[in-house]
Amino acid sequence: MKKVFYVVLVLFIISCSSEKEIYQIMTYNIRYDNPNDGENQWLNRKEYLCDQIIYNEVDILGIQEGLHHQVTYIDSILSNFGYVGVGRDDAREKGEYSAIFYNSNKFKVIESNTFWLSETPNEISVGWDASMERICTYALFENKVSKEQFWVFNTHFDHIGNIARIESSRLIYNRIKEINQKNLPVILMGDFNLKPESKPIKYLSHVLSDSKEVSLEKPFGPAGTFNGFKFKEPVKDRIDYIFINKEKVQVNKYAILSDSKDCKYPSDHLPVLVEVQFK
Repeated sequence: MKKVFYVVLVLFIISCSSEKEIYQIMTYNIRYDNPNDGENQWLNRKEYLCDQIIYNEVDILGIQEGLHHQVTYIDSILSNFGYVGVGRDDAREKGEYSAIFYNSNKFKVIESNTFWLSETPNEISVGWDASMERICTYALFENKVSKEQFWVFNTHFDHIGNIARIESSRLIYNRIKEINQKNLPVILMGDFNLKPESKPIKYLSHVLSDSKEVSLEKPFGPAGTFNGFKFKEPVKDRIDYIFINKEKVQVNKYAILSDSKDCKYPSDHLPVLVEVQFK
């Protein structure tokens, strides 16, 4: 009887040790600090926005539109978090970031960098018919305990240039292929300023996978992600996405979070949150 017990115990331990860790991944356009936003100014919503992130126990967070003081505020509030990223205007602190925050208790950064969505991605530049500089920040993370590694790319596409958006999608995927020589799990997230039926999103959904479409559980939340601070109107336009390479990443859950406080949203975009495991 003791023998049977020990065999069952060993099998249980093996099954537990082989269970892949679950991660919470979020993309969030936090809306830049615009003094013309009236009651929706950053000062009035920053505390609740950070509370929302903390409550959902996010492991990896990609933000868009963060100015330097917004990035440093979030960094000061999220205890045990670090971040990678630079301002798009000067590759330092000027202009909007596409920063990636990470739980520094769980992960360490192996390498990170930023490139510009343009014909000259390795220098500060405006690409194609874009209205302004646009960037993609990326990092290779390693789990401190399990040693598993994965890539995260975070971007914000132009809102005007049609050529820029299709070329940006190709550029990012080509960069992923170039960098991911070991065929590791990949997460691409951001504000793409495009609806699902657009050519760039269809392209990315083909070469990667839209996490909403491959979620094991039924997606939760409204159809769209852009709310424009219009609390009383339905949110229909989905322009924020998380893509994955599905042969390496399993999406357990997908949600668009429509949390609000006093009939106000914490940003003009709703965050996208996915629960993933690496294969």
